Amino acid sequence: MPASYDIPEVLDRREGPHGEIVLRRHGELLQIIANGCFLMDTSDGRSERLLIDAALGALDGRPAPEVLIGGLGVGFSLAHAAADPRPGRIAVVEREHAIIDWHRDGPLSDFSASALADPRTEILETDLVAYVHETSATYDALCLDIDNGPGWTVTEGNDSLYSPAGLAGCAGVLRPGGVLAVWSAQPSPEFEETLCNAGFQQVRTEEIPVARGVPDVVHLAVRPG
Repeated sequence: MPASYDIPEVLDRREGPHGEIVLRRHGELLQIIANGCFLMDTSDGRSERLLIDAALGALDGRPAPEVLIGGLGVGFSLAHAAADPRPGRIAVVEREHAIIDWHRDGPLSDFSASALADPRTEILETDLVAYVHETSATYDALCLDIDNGPGWTVTEGNDSLYSPAGLAGCAGVLRPGGVLAVWSAQPSPEFEETLCNAGFQQVRTEEIPVARGVPDVVHLAVRPG
């Protein structure tokens, strides 16, 4: 008997400002695909939760820290932040209108409905690369999960976020002693060096073991002050 393969079902496909964005169902999983590149799915969420926990844990115990999350994704980071009583405000920057729609009125609402209803939550529909250079708002923690890592970006323009100028913009939205946390699908000693050269302190990397291959990681760094 021929083998049976589970074919992904496309639930929505749109052209956004940065190309094609697709939501599909593969078995029990929901997956986000951008320009043919797999971004994330609903299979686990451990690394997205660590992104939040590591950032909050690295803060200096300040009350009601304000958190900026770069990338809504499948909602794991937002949901985990909203489940924590510590944050006083949770802002999420997402440039893809389709992803916001999928959370508000679509299949991804199962993962984020309570977090979106939380009065601390605010969704900012804009490009994070531009936002960190243009906003006057500041935060206690900036959690980035908009790419597969500093060396594996979704779109070419995102490269600049991990450059010295981009990291200066990230530092600019952080209050003194604030924490930058960057998710990556693989470790990057080169990025750690870039963080140090950009003036960040207490640079370190936390690993999340995966079933196969190299571990996911969260790069952590603190703005001096």
